[in-house]
Amino acid sequence: MALKSCVSRSDRHLVESGVLPMAAMRNYFNLEEITTARKISAAVINISGRQRMLSQRTAFFCMRLVCSQNEVEKAKLRGNLLEAIELMEKSHRDLINIGSSINLGSPPSATLKAMYFEPPLYLDKQVRAYIDRIKALVQVPDAELMLENPHLLYIIEAAGGDLLEAFDAVVSQYQQESEIEQFEIDLKQVELYQESCAATAKAEAQAAEIDRALYELKQTQAQLLHSEKMSSLGALMASIVHEINNPVSFIYGNLSHAAIYTQDLLHLLCLYQECYPNPCPEITAKIEEIDLDFLVEDLPKVISSMQMGSNRIREIVKSMGNFSRTDNSNMTMCDLHDSIDSTVLILRNRLNSQIDRRDIQVVKNYGKLPPVECYSGQLNQVFMNLITNAIDALDEASQNQPYAALKILITTELAGPDRVRVRIADTGTGMTPQIKERMFEQFFTTKEVGKGTGLGLSIVYKILVENHRGSLRCESEPCKGTEFILELPIQQT
Repeated sequence: MALKSCVSRSDRHLVESGVLPMAAMRNYFNLEEITTARKISAAVINISGRQRMLSQRTAFFCMRLVCSQNEVEKAKLRGNLLEAIELMEKSHRDLINIGSSINLGSPPSATLKAMYFEPPLYLDKQVRAYIDRIKALVQVPDAELMLENPHLLYIIEAAGGDLLEAFDAVVSQYQQESEIEQFEIDLKQVELYQESCAATAKAEAQAAEIDRALYELKQTQAQLLHSEKMSSLGALMASIVHEINNPVSFIYGNLSHAAIYTQDLLHLLCLYQECYPNPCPEITAKIEEIDLDFLVEDLPKVISSMQMGSNRIREIVKSMGNFSRTDNSNMTMCDLHDSIDSTVLILRNRLNSQIDRRDIQVVKNYGKLPPVECYSGQLNQVFMNLITNAIDALDEASQNQPYAALKILITTELAGPDRVRVRIADTGTGMTPQIKERMFEQFFTTKEVGKGTGLGLSIVYKILVENHRGSLRCESEPCKGTEFILELPIQQT
């Protein structure tokens, strides 16, 4: 909006005449200051204008007082005159001395002081003489009131002559100074508005920068917390693997010898039974006590079960060793199938049937993949989070459909000559579009308090996209399950 539309119409001549030139400005608002200034200016102009009106009114009352033949009316007119000149005297005193009752903003200007106290107007002197004459006329008895009364003649001449001209000049000066003062306030408001806009823009820029820094700080903090958690978990698992590996290897290595020794002893026992078919009563009693026939039949089964168990422990220890790799300082060539198998084996307990649901089947459809250059520890985090989320989704689905088939389907395939693709799908309840839109947001979770932090998928996305130049997308619909599709380059440039 141009400056001319910002100021009052009476100010335009100042701009157009070049008294106060200024470039066009836009909207500005400080209503309290503007309103206060305008009230003060209006009060001053009104009081000065009221002085002019009172001079005319008192002259009219004086004429009526002299011409009236009614004593009651004369008494009333005398009271009206006294009230009018009292108000006139007070207003005059306030204008000269800046009376606090009208809250004038500043003392009279030098021009106005000259009008009041210097030639040619001498307004102060004229007003005082005018008030004195009216007071004198009011004191004249009714019988002596005549049109030739010198006080009345002075009042009539002053009210229509020099005093009226002086009041007109002062009122005009007050109006002109008020316009200039108001225009200066308008200019000040424009400057303040410009400064406010600049300060606001600077503050908004700083706030945006702080928000961005805070967001990055939160992301970094969350990543560090999760990495520290996984590092601690990996260190703990590595320590457990180290402690378990030696005794398990000792047991596994000796079980084969124990099986051979057991077979030799059982064969020797059979030879004794053939060569000495009639043992002494003491041996016969012992044979019956230990149920030798059952022992001979069951002992090889026990040894075989121990071998299976030791193999199982060795597989778990190996998987824990693979998963506990936390060295992310250098990329290595990694077999994704080993990473997935290790993760599934570690989560075996969660996959088994629970009190309130059936077991979860993991269906693997592995394609032929080359080793992938990656941070193996970070990819273990990715598979752990995605498979854990699938298990959580199936746990939720089993609450509503206890007999539904619970499956996790893991598919690997080549996505091109230089990329691999891994699909992890579940047969859960799926997601709504609203949840799907926010699923990678940091700290966003649909799980109950204490069961999720909202960091898993955001960290998975960061690991795949930022750390490995890969991609991650999700396909999900309500009641149709969820599938995460991740792609990785085989070689990192």
